[in-house]
Amino acid sequence: MAFISKYAFHAACLAYVQQRLDEALAGMAAAQESSNTETKSSAGDKYETGRAMAQQERDRHAMQLHEAQQLLAALQKINPERPCDVVRPGALVATSLGLFYLSIGAGKLSTDDGKEFMAVSPVAPVILALSGRRAGEEVLFNGKLVRVDTVH
Repeated sequence: MAFISKYAFHAACLAYVQQRLDEALAGMAAAQESSNTETKSSAGDKYETGRAMAQQERDRHAMQLHEAQQLLAALQKINPERPCDVVRPGALVATSLGLFYLSIGAGKLSTDDGKEFMAVSPVAPVILALSGRRAGEEVLFNGKLVRVDTVH
């Protein structure tokens, strides 16, 4: 099997994670700024409510940041140079259902040259069903026959 570069697929996943990191950090900063600029008014409860809402917003963005950091850590464990001949983490798999990069659960992404693929977690149900399969093999998943066309 000819070696296929997975760099473009890996780079698209990295860009997705970086965007999530940036958005979470920006959201945390905006929530903190909102909390800091909330001024005490004659209505003390309004002040406290505003600060509490800003803290909840900051906490929500902190959780998103944590999730993005976990995605980045998972992605950093994958070596896109390593060729694969079976469906496993790090594989680029063409199936009868479409093109999958087994990396992180990010959904539908596109490479810089416009090639669409699904970035999926190795524990996604369809991937668990295909795990260990080679090109040419088939598996029954949700009542449908899924064929593995190529594995890189």
